[in-house]
Amino acid sequence: MLLDTIKENIAEFIQNSEQNFVEKLDMMQIWDQPLIGVASASDPLWEKLKEHGVIGPEHLTPEEWLPGAKSVISYFLPFTEHIRSSNRQKGLPSIEWLYGRCEGEVVNNNLRKLIIELIESADGKAVAPALDKRFKVANHVSNWSERHAAFIAGLGTFSLNYSLITNLGAAGRFGSVITDIEFEPSIRPYKEIDEYCSKCGECIPRCPPTAIDENGKDAESCSKFLDKTLKLNKPRYGCGKCQTAVPCEYQNPTRV
Repeated sequence: MLLDTIKENIAEFIQNSEQNFVEKLDMMQIWDQPLIGVASASDPLWEKLKEHGVIGPEHLTPEEWLPGAKSVISYFLPFTEHIRSSNRQKGLPSIEWLYGRCEGEVVNNNLRKLIIELIESADGKAVAPALDKRFKVANHVSNWSERHAAFIAGLGTFSLNYSLITNLGAAGRFGSVITDIEFEPSIRPYKEIDEYCSKCGECIPRCPPTAIDENGKDAESCSKFLDKTLKLNKPRYGCGKCQTAVPCEYQNPTRV
């Protein structure tokens, strides 16, 4: 099956690609093996995302990205223990985390391209919204949310700090590809948007700009702190404090 071939190629890419290792940091590995899920392009939740208070009408559906879309392949790339442990201290993000966040996104983009190539080699069409010229972010809101795509694909639910908690935790990055090839959707084993969050609140004191409280996260404060890390570490930036040294760092805390 094509989906099995895609999964095998993803696993090989993460294990063997030189891009997944940082030479400047003693060949530090960035990503561990990912979780992969599939959502139907006709799932009614895509239209739900267009509602005000969810994301908004600017969020495009799979069909709007790719006419004739049938499926969305979504994946979660978890950071390695080396990167996660380096960022558990308080204060500014670790150098390892910054490299993982920025060099790791280069790996993520090339993984998106690999999936597109595999689909096109099987005479399918595919689009990775994050690589498309139509992709945009305005006022901290994008017209394609990787985390919401992962939620629809059954990979996890949201946390207090708006990260997405998977069965491999929240410390990592997401990616997705839309295709006109139909794959069987993954089971979505939850009903609530925050079902995997234990509401422990341990991410609140972890946030350097105090952008998180019991009601959620202030995106503007978070963004300003990221801008600060960029000025200090240009061209790299990041934080990840709310994703490390917390119960949901590398596991689903409600299933421990």
